[in-house]
Amino acid sequence: MIASSALTHQSVLLPEAVAALVTDGDGIYVDATFGRGGHSRAVLERLSERGRLVAFDRDPGAVAAAAADPLLVADPRFAIEHTAFSTMTATLAARGIDSVSGVLLDLGVSSPQIDDPERGFSFRFDGPLDMRMDTTRGESAAEFLARADERHIAEVIRDYGEERFALQVAKALVARREGGRPVRTTGDLADVVARAVKTREAGQNPATRTFQALRIFVNAELEELEQALSAAVEVLAPGGRLVVISFHSLEDRIVKTFIARESKSVVDRRAPFAAEPPHRLRALGRVKPGPTEAATNPRARSAVMRVAERTDVRSAEAGR
Repeated sequence: MIASSALTHQSVLLPEAVAALVTDGDGIYVDATFGRGGHSRAVLERLSERGRLVAFDRDPGAVAAAAADPLLVADPRFAIEHTAFSTMTATLAARGIDSVSGVLLDLGVSSPQIDDPERGFSFRFDGPLDMRMDTTRGESAAEFLARADERHIAEVIRDYGEERFALQVAKALVARREGGRPVRTTGDLADVVARAVKTREAGQNPATRTFQALRIFVNAELEELEQALSAAVEVLAPGGRLVVISFHSLEDRIVKTFIARESKSVVDRRAPFAAEPPHRLRALGRVKPGPTEAATNPRARSAVMRVAERTDVRSAEAGR
């Protein structure tokens, strides 16, 4: 059995995801969000000696964790790429891979990222307001808040955090910046939001939605997800599985809409009598964590897993 005592991240829906993903032990699979490798290790346990797994992660810490695991390093079936999952098609092509048997996307932030104050993902610890998944490139949350105008900040917090007090938070952030005290730490941000948001759902920190919004924006998470879903369908072989685990409504809405769109034929209204193009996916279902997992792993409570299968487009076309 492949295991690691260094793991601190509890993978959500682990057995369900792997069972849905792996249908061919000799196949090539993609774990597009390695994290700390929980899903990757479980996938490898189900593969034969001829199977392969390519993992992706844009977090240097995740790539370093994989490189530090002697079992993964010694496994010729495993490889990891330090890149965003939106680059899936080109990255696989560079490895000589044009089709795979399954793609897994476990979205959101991992526990090690949240628990490291230096990463700036959580209001539970005071640290630099960074929030970048890939700390080697891009603009941090603090840098964005230091240069964006009130309208832009409000739009980000409203659209990506679904925060009804987005304008009040944006005004408070800009007022503090203009007063010579721009927010630079997670503690600064949490304090500003707490003063601007007067009511909140029971048990939820006032800063929850603002932190989510800035993290999603800084990392272009929704745009990355849309690109990754399209790339996954392109590389999946007929019968290959797409498995996506989401943790909030914005992600799940994109996944649900994408699978629904790809699971039905769409008539081109400009050419209503033309043959309908065959659909590329078949939706297989939606899974939520059971009560035991939800009780023991707080991160699992909001999780939704959606599964779809690549259809054999060529066979569908031949039958027309």
